[in-house]
Amino acid sequence: MSEPRTVLVTGATGFVGRRLVPELLDAGHRVRAMTRRPEGYTGPGEAVLGDVHDPPTVAAALEDADVAIYLVHSLDTGDFERRDADAARDFGRAAAAAGVRQIVFLGGLGSDEDDLSPHLRSRREVERVLGEGGVPVTVLRAAIVVGAGGISWEMTRRLVKNLPAMVVPRWAATRTQPIAIDDVVRYLAGVVDNEAARGRVLEIGGADQLSYLEMLQQAAHEMTGRRLPILQAPVGTPVLSSWWIRLVTGVDTTTAANLIESMGNEVVVTDPAIRDLVPGEPLSYAEAVRRALADG
Repeated sequence: MSEPRTVLVTGATGFVGRRLVPELLDAGHRVRAMTRRPEGYTGPGEAVLGDVHDPPTVAAALEDADVAIYLVHSLDTGDFERRDADAARDFGRAAAAAGVRQIVFLGGLGSDEDDLSPHLRSRREVERVLGEGGVPVTVLRAAIVVGAGGISWEMTRRLVKNLPAMVVPRWAATRTQPIAIDDVVRYLAGVVDNEAARGRVLEIGGADQLSYLEMLQQAAHEMTGRRLPILQAPVGTPVLSSWWIRLVTGVDTTTAANLIESMGNEVVVTDPAIRDLVPGEPLSYAEAVRRALADG
């Protein structure tokens, strides 16, 4: 980074955003925390009004920004694919009109050659339409992000906490590459105003490639010190799985269904180029779990 930049963070009060804002400030940037309720914002940085579904507020929030970080999605709605694409398209055009130099987007891992789930397919569409206005987009693709307050981690934690034993659907055998929230924040901050990252798609992941079943077992060991009895069933639809998740964890059924449908896709890092741009060893899944537990 040659000099401090003005960075707009959308979703500044969310799971990733509230951790990213102080990291960017520590790096010397001027940070605008975009929120629909700036009067109630108590975090660091400059709170600004903005709603990605309200273009005039986005245009005002982007004024004189150098970099915009896009951390918005709508998994809790039935028409999230359309809503997310429309919002991203408008945001990309507003960023171009404001003279933004770079957009950074946190997307989802998964091979384009696979039959992607609606959730992952939507992430790809957002990647594409964010750049339609002409601003270079840096995409960081991640699998499950492990950290206190993250929906995927909370599903895992509550399953382990509430069940003495588990029967899991066949998607539990799918491989994934979970990543600690600390590493996600480190990578996001590391690509801001990084010329080598502009216009690139980069894959980010933790130190371990695991099946969802192995993740549950490791989480159980860290939480309870014991092995969780798990039986893998030969069948299991996303609809049934989502109702099971809601029953056990209390997670919204629509959100659970959208996430679970993605669990049929293998999501692992195939290109480690990010580690040349942002040096540092990623955390193991076990360490990510320990940090999540320590954070509550």
